[in-house]
Amino acid sequence: MTIVLKGDKEIEHIPSTKSKTLRINLNEDIYGTFAEIGAGQETVRNFFRAGGASGTIAKAMSAYDKDFSDAIYGLEEDGRYVTQSRLKKMLDHEIRLVEDRISRRKHPNKLFFTYANTVATIDFTKKYKGHGWVGIRFQADPKENYNEIIIHIRFHLTDARMQQETLGILGVNLIYGAFYMHDQPKKLLKSLYDNIDQDTLEIDMINFSGPRFLQVDNRLMSLQLLKNEMTEAVMFGPDGNNILPAALLYKKNLLALRGSFRPVTKVNMTMYKRAYEMFIQENRVDRKKTEVIFEITLSNLRAEGEIDEQDFMDRAELLCSLGQTVMISNFQEYYRLVEYFSRYTKCRMGLSMGVSNLIDVFDEKYYRHLSGGILEAFGKLFFKDLRVYLYPMKDPKTGEIMTSDNLRVHPRMKELYKFFKFNGKVVDITEFDPDTLDIYSKEVLRMIAEGREGWENMLPEGVAQLIKEKKLFGYVSSRKTEDVNH
Repeated sequence: MTIVLKGDKEIEHIPSTKSKTLRINLNEDIYGTFAEIGAGQETVRNFFRAGGASGTIAKAMSAYDKDFSDAIYGLEEDGRYVTQSRLKKMLDHEIRLVEDRISRRKHPNKLFFTYANTVATIDFTKKYKGHGWVGIRFQADPKENYNEIIIHIRFHLTDARMQQETLGILGVNLIYGAFYMHDQPKKLLKSLYDNIDQDTLEIDMINFSGPRFLQVDNRLMSLQLLKNEMTEAVMFGPDGNNILPAALLYKKNLLALRGSFRPVTKVNMTMYKRAYEMFIQENRVDRKKTEVIFEITLSNLRAEGEIDEQDFMDRAELLCSLGQTVMISNFQEYYRLVEYFSRYTKCRMGLSMGVSNLIDVFDEKYYRHLSGGILEAFGKLFFKDLRVYLYPMKDPKTGEIMTSDNLRVHPRMKELYKFFKFNGKVVDITEFDPDTLDIYSKEVLRMIAEGREGWENMLPEGVAQLIKEKKLFGYVSSRKTEDVNH
């Protein structure tokens, strides 16, 4: 067991990899198989080395040859092997063999499991550092259905042997967490880095399913990945399940809309719809290969202090109900968001934003940490195949409609702004609803909290009803309030 110290204060006990494997091996009820593709058999090797493995391991295998792998698990439509689909087929096949070959009557108390991974380590040119899918299907009770945990990892190490060893430790942590921490999913998530330097490995997706995880919302687990600094961005779809960013963004045209969405308003949806209509008319934009991303930054979630998980879930609930794909990122500056997208696509990208957001983009204070300052940031932002779709703003003092033609940036930034505007990098959304320009999320939120009337008309169709039905953002109906007071 490892003791982690902070100063002179003992703060945490972390079991060693060997002690974890030994505890599992000595548990006479845990029994299952290992199937590892692409990075050695590093996880099962830890169990063999610990001693007592015969009581835990029914089978260990590695179908490295593609033809063997296809013969066992079936063909993949896209011809790739390091995919979630392949991992799922491995888990399906292996757990079925356990059920078929191990008599439940003979072993009524056995907790069956299968652990699998499909991984590509760093290539010879060291251009691609490697990534992989890792998962476990397991029973917490022999009479229950199976639970499942699936994660996606990215290696930051540049040595194949070290990547393999790190994967082996991660596999042990996952199996140990599944059996001994499934009732504490947040703790389980953190434990995946036990005895692993966090800089060596990134976990950018995790999904829990099964009877022991019925109360686990995978969107909230995505948030934990960001809070624990395990990754820089996570995504989830309208169904609430987490999505691997690389799988969704790869070679796609991307239109992103950043906001607080607290709650999502008519302005947000009009901005999105008008920007989308303009974006798909652009050259090099294929409607069928276009993804729209509603993005919230971690700094926005922390705007009120510590992250309020319920507040986050309220926002997620509304965006998912509108059929949107949501991204939570640690990219406070827009150029970092565009850089991230550029890892996966060279296709045209668009950002839809309001005038006040664009004015902030041209504020030098956000780029003081860069050696090249704002010019370095703009080189990363605007010199990509990117266009900004600008939604107008009404000046609250004068009532003037602000567009790209009359917005005011700092005098030092005027010429820089003109350069990008006249080169077509900033275009106005001209089809807008002037009656909604006075709608602000903060005001809607205040009206909901104070029980004032009229906020419902500021939101897209169906959103107000959902807020009322699910009591989002602290909503309490006036009738119920009166009943309580009475």
